[in-house]
Amino acid sequence: MMGPLVLATATSVGDVIAVVGACLVAGAVNALAGGGSLLSYPTMVAVGLGPVSANVSNTLALWPGYLSGAATLRKRVAEVDADAGARLPAYAAAAALGAVGGTILLLVGDPDTFEAVVPFLVVMAALLLAVPERWLERLRNHPRAGGTPAALTGVTVAGAYGAYFGGGLGVILLAVLNAFVGSGLRGLNAMKAVLSLLINTVALVAFVGFGPVTWWAVAAGAPAALVGGLVGARLADRVEIGLLRRAVVVLGVAAGIALLVT
Repeated sequence: MMGPLVLATATSVGDVIAVVGACLVAGAVNALAGGGSLLSYPTMVAVGLGPVSANVSNTLALWPGYLSGAATLRKRVAEVDADAGARLPAYAAAAALGAVGGTILLLVGDPDTFEAVVPFLVVMAALLLAVPERWLERLRNHPRAGGTPAALTGVTVAGAYGAYFGGGLGVILLAVLNAFVGSGLRGLNAMKAVLSLLINTVALVAFVGFGPVTWWAVAAGAPAALVGGLVGARLADRVEIGLLRRAVVVLGVAAGIALLVT
């Protein structure tokens, strides 16, 4: 159930600074390349939040970053071919359906199971960031009709994963869209931003009412994620995405291993 709003008095100033910094960077990384949760989620665990509470609070804290990133990038959806853009509502419906399933699974599932699988999800998502772009290009040999069952199934699964955990969601969505839409990566990045916002909005609505939210972490992290999303979206044409992804891969794998051994 919704807990009371607790600010810095509930923890040390250092913990608040750590959450603010992690969410600021995560918001920018999500707008640029995806994978920001691989930085902010382990930080929330490190400052003392339980695994499920850290995940739920992380989703709420990063939501403003998804909003600002999607708002800034929305015009780039036009870079995707017209037919694919027309099918965006179908992608959105599939993503929302998956998000509902993932949210239910998290809220009613065994917290011990979540704690056990999350380190592996963190490492998996980090390694997905390391997949070479040329491998993703090969996926374009598959049928790309966006209304096909395979395309909608991929987006639905991504939505479920995003609501259940969310680390590396942008990478998974980008791979699915690259396979079945096959347009310019900057246009696909805009579609990814819109779908990520939708998935996280579905999760947010449920988590606010029923999730174990640590409200001081949300209050500290949300404004930082908003600023990070704005900055990241504006730097999308200037930052070397490959270098950024490699840095997130290293940090994500390290975080996953740390979660596994602690």
